[in-house]
Amino acid sequence: MSDSLASRKRDRAPPEPREAPLTFAVLVFPGFPMMAFSSVIEPLRAVNILAKRDCYRWMIVGADRGSVEASNGVVIQPGFSATDAPKVDRIVVCSGGDADHVVADEAMSWIRKSLRGGAHIGAVADAAFFLARAGLLDGHACTLHWTSQAAFSEAFPEIELRRDLFVIDRKRFTSAGGVGSLDMMLEIITRDYGAEIAAGVAEWFVHSPLRSSVDRKLMPLRLRTGVQNELVLSAIAIMEDAVEERLGMAELAERLGVSADKLERSFRAELDISPNGYYRRLRLKRAADLLAHSTLMVRDVALACGFASMSSFARAFREEHGHAPKAMRRH
Repeated sequence: MSDSLASRKRDRAPPEPREAPLTFAVLVFPGFPMMAFSSVIEPLRAVNILAKRDCYRWMIVGADRGSVEASNGVVIQPGFSATDAPKVDRIVVCSGGDADHVVADEAMSWIRKSLRGGAHIGAVADAAFFLARAGLLDGHACTLHWTSQAAFSEAFPEIELRRDLFVIDRKRFTSAGGVGSLDMMLEIITRDYGAEIAAGVAEWFVHSPLRSSVDRKLMPLRLRTGVQNELVLSAIAIMEDAVEERLGMAELAERLGVSADKLERSFRAELDISPNGYYRRLRLKRAADLLAHSTLMVRDVALACGFASMSSFARAFREEHGHAPKAMRRH
């Protein structure tokens, strides 16, 4: 048997059976998103049912003692606080839209101690901010909720941010939140116990089977925009990566390998707007996200979104959002 064939057979083979269950801890902060939280816990429960044994155990940990309220008002009582949480194999940080401001020294001490013990560390929704501020994503790729990606890139330009549903990079794993967390958990389950049981979990939750890497990259765009046309989706993906650069439409069409006329027709048919019009709207939406989730000066926000002058930025922002950029910052 050739080396390459043997390698492919090993890749398809299920992992070696595990004796002891793997333990997960979900660290929750006030305002945590319930959808992402459930998408982490429920697949673990389903694995145990399908496998008819304890493949996983899990616990909920609060940064402090006491109950924690989710963003939808549901209140949960964690079994542990960060000061008394035991050793686990995986920690998932679950926090809401204020993750860029969260300070939790005891929780971070527990995470660092767990890392030294070999734990894998992850984050869902916006919680990548919490890990990045502590330097725990240095040298790793990650993702987070799309509304916070612009602010994250500005705050941590040295960290590789991917606009995927989820990213697993060695002992770090992050997701954009929502059902993207379920996709991430299906991939983790595949690595732990094999593709067959992961497919069973996906079926259990009436969820799509594991997606390809290309699907995972375009799926967030497809969900956000409702766009089905692959050319338009690819164009939007390039636009999102070149907000500050502000590409000309002729260059964009050339990158996509089509004529500018075809690109124009595709946008008009799919979104009833020109590519330039969509690009402008995207840059102004990015500006609003930066104003809401970063501490950049308004002038720096304008430059980061491809506007050469404050006057043109302020005028365009008012036309799009109905108020001045500074009013957005006050909100």
